[in-house]
Amino acid sequence: MAWLSNTLGRKGGTLARFINRPKEALVEGIIATSGAASILFVILILIFLLRDALPLFEITSLEGFLTGRDWYPTSDPPKFGALPLIVGSLLVTVGAIALAVPIGVAAAVYIAELSPARVREWLKVTVELIAAIPSVVIGFIGLVIVAPWIKELFNLPTGLTALTGAVMLAWMAMPTIVSIAEDAIRSVPIEYRQGSLALGTTHLQTVRHVILPAARSGLIAAIMLGIGRAIGETMTVLMVTGGAAQITTSLLKPVRTMTATIAAEMGETPQGSPHYHALFAVGALLFLITFFINLAADLALRKGQRAQ
Repeated sequence: MAWLSNTLGRKGGTLARFINRPKEALVEGIIATSGAASILFVILILIFLLRDALPLFEITSLEGFLTGRDWYPTSDPPKFGALPLIVGSLLVTVGAIALAVPIGVAAAVYIAELSPARVREWLKVTVELIAAIPSVVIGFIGLVIVAPWIKELFNLPTGLTALTGAVMLAWMAMPTIVSIAEDAIRSVPIEYRQGSLALGTTHLQTVRHVILPAARSGLIAAIMLGIGRAIGETMTVLMVTGGAAQITTSLLKPVRTMTATIAAEMGETPQGSPHYHALFAVGALLFLITFFINLAADLALRKGQRAQ
């Protein structure tokens, strides 16, 4: 048996690792299988979406779907212009990120660099608890508290607007941004801090001019994942954005997002109808958007790791 193990080991065979270190080889096999299964599941999800989305383009063009300004799937003839849904999703997401990024990065800097150890532990637990709040609860808070406040503040006919959705999505995206940004800041080598402080700079100057630039790739990844978290949210935006499929650039008007459209209409849509295929096309478009956002975040993280 020893001769066989040595012979296979010299050839670099997998069987040799299994004979010499069976538990390690088993764990490696399980991890490799899980990784391959994850990739397979993503591919199968995309195939599933495309299978029911592509029949839509037998009655309308891809250009008409992406640039059409009217979403009236039950009219005669039906109109499947997804542009209002895309604009609504982007408007709410951009508003949410504009609110969440400054607060989230500032909170991450405080947790990683400025807070005492005991306070840091409490803050990290609090951030994790915020991330665990169900989206329907956040939606209720937006519906009962934030929407009336925005209605009164801006003297609007309704508080169910893109701004309300942006505020609530910022709340939901902030834990993701804080957690990843804090990890990125803490992963900056301590030599950077020591070298900067040795030159006579203050702690805040070190954070601003040394640590944050060194953690740039991780911060970008945090922002990208925050965008993915915001654009993929369903229940909260369904409850607080008003549900109006219109093209607007104002945060003070009702909008409808892609996720809210799927959630609101799929349950009452006849299977196999053009409306049914249109909703799957919206789902496929959303899948591709979130996929490329997460891919960009992963590439940013890998770039940062190589730089370090």
